[in-house]
Amino acid sequence: MFPKALLLALVAVCPVFAAPAPAAPQVTGQYHTDVLQFALTLEHLESAFYAQALAKYDAQAFADAGFPEWVRNRFEQIGQHEADHVKFLTSALGVNATQACEYSFPHNNPREFAALSVALENVGDSAYVGAAQLVTDKSILTAAASILSVEARHAAWVSAPVDKDQGWNGPFDAPLTPSGAFSLASLFVTSCPESNPALPVKLFPALTLSNGAPAHGSPVTLTFDGAKSTSGAGKAFAAWLSGLNVVYSDVAADGSTTVPDTLEGTAFVAVVSSKAEPPSDDNLLSGFAIAEFPFDSHATEPAQNV
Repeated sequence: MFPKALLLALVAVCPVFAAPAPAAPQVTGQYHTDVLQFALTLEHLESAFYAQALAKYDAQAFADAGFPEWVRNRFEQIGQHEADHVKFLTSALGVNATQACEYSFPHNNPREFAALSVALENVGDSAYVGAAQLVTDKSILTAAASILSVEARHAAWVSAPVDKDQGWNGPFDAPLTPSGAFSLASLFVTSCPESNPALPVKLFPALTLSNGAPAHGSPVTLTFDGAKSTSGAGKAFAAWLSGLNVVYSDVAADGSTTVPDTLEGTAFVAVVSSKAEPPSDDNLLSGFAIAEFPFDSHATEPAQNV
């Protein structure tokens, strides 16, 4: 179960034989440069997340948290993967590569770190899924798909063997737009170098859920800056992303809404002004938040509209 405090905040083992570094794709055009700069921004964040946590929590800290020795060793491997992703994308972008920012991650022990790891890996996975439609260069798309599959494996491993939850969210992963993914990633960014290029995203106010692991059919309150000013400007809806489905619920003037009963695993929710189109920069009123709906091995997953 995802710790409530962290939900509200959102809400290297060396191989014996080193493999040669993969060749980075040739980036042509500002459009693809923007997409890879966005991907590199996320990879910098993930790489820093693992490096900082593993420096903070030694083997004894993991043991004291009830984890067997192999858990921290696997996290070291994941951290190396993220560092390799950074090197790969930096090589592809060359002088245009965005630099790492300063970050703050809300965890106080290895258990909270592991729970936050699932959230970040799911965001990374969904960011690559959502950005796939923006890439027309096949070599870049192949490289992105290779990274995406590893991010998904990370999320599944941490969620199932480590956190003892389900290893997937359903038959499909939810796509996040660049702005949607950045609204979640930016929660952990405290500052960035002024020299960093502008990202192809639109900024939205952070969204907070009154309960990050709500029950189906239960009321939750959605809070974000500007909510009061938009409450009288027309109807608002909570858009819940679960796999390829977008499920909507009405948002009352006080920010309350009822949780749909078809959500499973990790879902993303944002407040939108219209449900005529999927969430986009044109109808988002807030950034996204994460809601967790764990299910056991006896659960029947809801059908996806494809």
